[in-house]
Amino acid sequence: MNDRSHTEFLGSKYSENDLAPIAHRIRCDVLEMVATLGRGYLQQGLGATDLLSVLFFEELTLRVEDPGWEDRDRFVLSTAHNSAVFYATLAERGFFSKSELKKYCQDGAPYEVLVSERVGPPVEATCGSLGQGLSVAVGMALSARRKNKHLRVYVLMGDAEMQEGQVWEAAMAAASHALGNLCLIVDVNQMQAEGPMENVINVGPVSDKWKAFGWNTQTVDGHDFGAIRGAFAEARNTKDGPSVILAATTVGKGVGFLEGDRCHNMYVTEEIAAKARVVLNESGS
Repeated sequence: MNDRSHTEFLGSKYSENDLAPIAHRIRCDVLEMVATLGRGYLQQGLGATDLLSVLFFEELTLRVEDPGWEDRDRFVLSTAHNSAVFYATLAERGFFSKSELKKYCQDGAPYEVLVSERVGPPVEATCGSLGQGLSVAVGMALSARRKNKHLRVYVLMGDAEMQEGQVWEAAMAAASHALGNLCLIVDVNQMQAEGPMENVINVGPVSDKWKAFGWNTQTVDGHDFGAIRGAFAEARNTKDGPSVILAATTVGKGVGFLEGDRCHNMYVTEEIAAKARVVLNESGS
């Protein structure tokens, strides 16, 4: 029997006005984590912060006190290298102390640069190889339905992952099985390791592709909390097949002089970090 009536449904606790300061604190933590290393995935982290804030503080049905609860919603981070923002979000949500963030990428610590199941719940899968997360999520969604579980499965994927053939095999499978309990969020930041996506492999027109594969498809501003919330609501109400939310994000979001600088693995000097702290402090005051 599904015990969903006693869930900690986050939508009842957080309003849209609460999300902005939450996202601000997460961005501050992401900056400090990457700055301590001197290099890392700062730009992607700042860009994906608003999406993860809505997911973990409103959308996902979870129990922080029992992260392995059987009837929890599942979340798969397919872009596993975008780990700083994921750990910062988990800490902000209360899954572990913020002091743990100081162990990011330290020897012996579970908080590796590629998110792995060493962290324990709520990390559902290790997805270091890009393009695999959706396949994992399809399996979870299919299993949940066969077990008559009313949980939902969410996966966050980078837009460059759509260059992987496995993604489209998973997309076909999800539509064929009419997985209405599956929601994919694509972080459309137009950036990959080799440079701007349009200079590597052009995957457009993206929306048309997902529609052709049988998915309920929405395109939103990935920094508009209201639009993100509305997209999740539509996805929840779509029962006859999987949903994809194409969320356009700006890398470096929240730090003006970094916004739009599509640097995949950025060197974060102390000068850059100090300047970014000033910008974040001013925007959060």
